[in-house]
Amino acid sequence: MCAKATVRDVFESEGSRFEVYDTQLDHPDYDTLLLAWRTPVTGGRRSRVLLKRLLRSPHREQRERAWEEIQLASYLSHDNIAQVFGLVSRGEEDFVVMESLHGLYLLTAMDFALLSNERLSPAFAAYVAAEVADALDYAHHRHDTSGNPLHIIHRAVSPVRIRLGFDGRIKLTNFGAAYSDLRGRKPSPDGLLRGDPAYCAPEVLRAALEPNRTRSDPLISGAIDGRADVFSLGLILLEMLAAEYPFDPTSQLVPKPPAGFAQQMRTERSSWLDLDSLAFRRLRFTATEAERLTESVPEPLRVILRRALQPESSQRLEAGQMRDALRSYLGHLPRPFDRYALEEEVTRLHAKVYSLERKVARPVERTAFMPEGSGGSTP
Repeated sequence: MCAKATVRDVFESEGSRFEVYDTQLDHPDYDTLLLAWRTPVTGGRRSRVLLKRLLRSPHREQRERAWEEIQLASYLSHDNIAQVFGLVSRGEEDFVVMESLHGLYLLTAMDFALLSNERLSPAFAAYVAAEVADALDYAHHRHDTSGNPLHIIHRAVSPVRIRLGFDGRIKLTNFGAAYSDLRGRKPSPDGLLRGDPAYCAPEVLRAALEPNRTRSDPLISGAIDGRADVFSLGLILLEMLAAEYPFDPTSQLVPKPPAGFAQQMRTERSSWLDLDSLAFRRLRFTATEAERLTESVPEPLRVILRRALQPESSQRLEAGQMRDALRSYLGHLPRPFDRYALEEEVTRLHAKVYSLERKVARPVERTAFMPEGSGGSTP
């Protein structure tokens, strides 16, 4: 599965030499991610990294948010959270330097399963969700150096923010849209929905639909907390188990939303379903509807979905509770599902789809392999 790759660009910055050899992600709704080798100029081991491209003027806000992401990353050291190493510059461009994991996005794995005419196993789905829930639980409970809670909310948990390694590791990526009580954090403008509208929690939608000019910010007041991320993860778990996006308009007939229902809301990401319909359906969605899509799913997982997808956050699981429930399910399986089982399933899916020589249904990633004989560190 390895192929030779040609170095496309080379530059030095902040004491390191960067050799850019491919693009991992190039999509108008997401940050461009470049694959590169980083080598210390003074000598040392070369390592593989991702470079997230930032433009300078007139994109000052993008740069400020990148600095927030880097600062926030200094409080996030967890096996299931992709590391952020810092910011480097070249000419009129800046790059956030991030950890690279050789593998696939969860979105790509789900597409591969569809192309292979199969479903991801319940154990696979439960294991991925449990590892991400563990990362979220860790982030939700972080404190700053003075012991003050940071109240981190990822706000953009989606299948394209979850990376599955060919070695069985799982990484939650990109806290660039995260809310936190980090000192100096730039507040979000009224009516702007951060993250991916396809996976956000109903309380996040309500806050964006009802600009808070006359009331306290629902994030600052605690009306929105880490359980918003749990809802997003619940939707992802449901999609993995059902092999179907829960709000696919072809799956069921729903009332048409009032004209201009979401006119007060702006988003950072476009959506294949119009925003009025997406917001209207999300606010009418119930955990009972999730059960309709999971009739063949093991009952313990249906219970977890029911508790993770409660419309009211006060009735919803916290991330740690979701992790524990999923691990309990996994612990009672006849055959253990662990990192090595994930490695086997991801590698098998990848090989099977490439043998079909067909395009991915929803391409957001151009899979890139390390050059043969490159001698870099294992990601």
